[in-house]
Amino acid sequence: MLDLSTRAPATIARVEQPRYNPVAQALHWITAILVLAVLPLAWIAVSLPASPAKGFYFQLHKSVGITILAIVALRILWRAWHPAPPEVYVPRGLAVLGRINHWLLYLVFLLMPISGFVMSAAAGNTTQYFFLFPIPPFMEKNKAVQDLADQIHLAGQYAVYALVALHVAATAWHLIARRDALLDRMLPRQDV
Repeated sequence: MLDLSTRAPATIARVEQPRYNPVAQALHWITAILVLAVLPLAWIAVSLPASPAKGFYFQLHKSVGITILAIVALRILWRAWHPAPPEVYVPRGLAVLGRINHWLLYLVFLLMPISGFVMSAAAGNTTQYFFLFPIPPFMEKNKAVQDLADQIHLAGQYAVYALVALHVAATAWHLIARRDALLDRMLPRQDV
């Protein structure tokens, strides 16, 4: 049975949580910033009529998406060699749920840029990576593949919303209700 107690013992707030290393922390916050950027770029792009502005926003969206793919792949590799610190003050059931959410986030943050890139390539589109260099399509135009990638990308969008909302809500719950300093694990040490 999951221990969902709303309060951590009073002593937990005074004991420092084991932290992620600085590289893992930086990769986490870079990913968060990129996700916060990629979503509105897509919303703006799809809301515009066919125009150079629409293309501009889609190119930025695709560039940020490809960057997310690279950063998340790097995060997974880094995590393989630098495991997460132990979750000292988190009930076992909650720790398992947290790990499931993290791995689902990794999965969806890989799936979204891959499906978007496949969708773009299957439509015959070249991606201008931040307008620095072109990434040509790696396949011939294929409407069936484009449609499948589009469906995956659309479903993945809702998975992103749900998983990020759960991640943020769990963080807020740890911060406000449990007061267990779990957020400190992903923040640089403060020597005050």
